[in-house]
Amino acid sequence: MAKKVPPEINAGSMADIAFLLLIFFLVTTTMDVDTGITRKLPPPVETETPDNEVNNRNVLKVLVNNQDRLLIDGKPGDINQLRYKVVDFITPHPGDDTYPEVTTKHIDQLNIDIPISKGIVSLKNDRGTSYDMYIRVQNELAAGFNELKDRFAMEMYKQKYSQLIDKDKIDAVNAAVPVAISEAEPEDIGGK
Repeated sequence: MAKKVPPEINAGSMADIAFLLLIFFLVTTTMDVDTGITRKLPPPVETETPDNEVNNRNVLKVLVNNQDRLLIDGKPGDINQLRYKVVDFITPHPGDDTYPEVTTKHIDQLNIDIPISKGIVSLKNDRGTSYDMYIRVQNELAAGFNELKDRFAMEMYKQKYSQLIDKDKIDAVNAAVPVAISEAEPEDIGGK
């Protein structure tokens, strides 16, 4: 009498199953991608240019120390008020010596002359500033300029800046409200 051989498990399809599981997990898994800060940097300086003198009243100085405390023009500030300080500072105030100087700029797309503030926001942070606070300050500065762009776009085109599609309209708003943020190299301001 012949000996009964137990049936074998077909291992040939095990590799196929493992391969399908691998593909399934690769397709369904999400990868975190850090997007960073979307900011257009100026081109590198090719030649030495002399420092331009900037009138002190034209600069809004924002300083963040290593304990994430904010100073706005040398006075303690609140991150929730930074946007409104930027909007107030950059909005042209002709004839008022407590605000930045105002110049007139011709906007070709609209064929009009409008007052433009010579104001610059100067940001400086300590090396110990937390990344969260740094991003919050950047967001508030950008929100201030975006609010001014929205105001101008609503006045001229009855649409918010983010809703504009026509490149000429976008260029006109960008010319009318230039983003003037100067960011200095971080230092050890508050010590260690």
